[in-house]
Amino acid sequence: MKILYILNITSRVNNFSEASMNVCLDNKIEFHIAGNWGYKNTEEKRNDEEKYGIKICQIDFERNPLHPKNLIAFKQLIELMKKEKFDIVHCNTPVGGVYGRIAAKICGIKKVIYQAHGFHFYKGASKLNWLVYYPIEKILAHLTDALITINFEDYDISKKFKLRNKGKSYYVPGVGFDIESSKKINISNIKIREKLDISIDDIVCISAGELNNNKNNIIILEALNMLKNSKIHYLLCGVGNLKEKLVQYSLENNLGKNVHFLGYRDDVKELLKVSDIFIMPSFREGLSRSIMEAMASGLPCVVSNIRGNRDLIENEKGGFLVNPTDSEEFAKKINLLVNNSELREKMKNYNLERIKSFDIKVIEKELEKIYKEILKK
Repeated sequence: MKILYILNITSRVNNFSEASMNVCLDNKIEFHIAGNWGYKNTEEKRNDEEKYGIKICQIDFERNPLHPKNLIAFKQLIELMKKEKFDIVHCNTPVGGVYGRIAAKICGIKKVIYQAHGFHFYKGASKLNWLVYYPIEKILAHLTDALITINFEDYDISKKFKLRNKGKSYYVPGVGFDIESSKKINISNIKIREKLDISIDDIVCISAGELNNNKNNIIILEALNMLKNSKIHYLLCGVGNLKEKLVQYSLENNLGKNVHFLGYRDDVKELLKVSDIFIMPSFREGLSRSIMEAMASGLPCVVSNIRGNRDLIENEKGGFLVNPTDSEEFAKKINLLVNNSELREKMKNYNLERIKSFDIKVIEKELEKIYKEILKK
């Protein structure tokens, strides 16, 4: 029994595919994973193949679905599928979902799964998104035996699609988060804060993600400018094309000493452990892993009231859900948490309990049920 798990562009095998990989290996299913990899050399790739007991396949995907190079990737997929004769194809990402399902149809693969990590059509999305992406997904559903969604809004939409062979949609809460790994992190709160020139008595807010229009970090800078509280520090972990604009705003409004642009970090989990409040004002998310990491670190979360975030954060229990364009409301909720340590502690305990529903072991059980169900058909 063989499965092909299709990604898009990624540096190396990571926790995105971990749950599916574990299920397949536990059930003696040969696991092949395809994507445009960032391995430095063949040896590094082989080491991961041996480490995980899988086969890693290079497909030259581009992020833009309409990029002409994706036609080359499409041909590579067809060649791979014809050669290996897979029993199941499990597609992920919009690019992998489109080209993977069409290639599987051409190659006669009978069991095809598409896992949507956030449809581009959703409540609040532009009319153009609905006009372009909704019909594409509706058509491709006819090439799909199981459609997995990771938030309830997408799940409700997906149930309207007609899948082939009486297939159906499933709700699985994400790709899985390893709660135990967060518990094992040992840090010195004092030392990390000292390096950032932050007092142990200061309140640290943190965001993690690309600095772009979707992540909407400017709204938090506006909120901090309203509060004008020198005891609040804001850590921004990530890189992106809006960094200069955000830096300029913070300098022009005398926030320079309190807003810390940390760039790309491989120690986000440690930084979460020394923080007090997690903030994410995004316009669009599928099911944010960053919020999951914050919850597992025991942080109250002030996040945008959008699809996905509503699945994770229960308003006024694990944090606050705020309109992504309302800087005044963000300021109000941040200030409430800054001045109420008992509320922060209460929300911390709530999130530590709630995140258990998204643990990787829970996800593995759900995926195993889906694999077995479509194989029976």
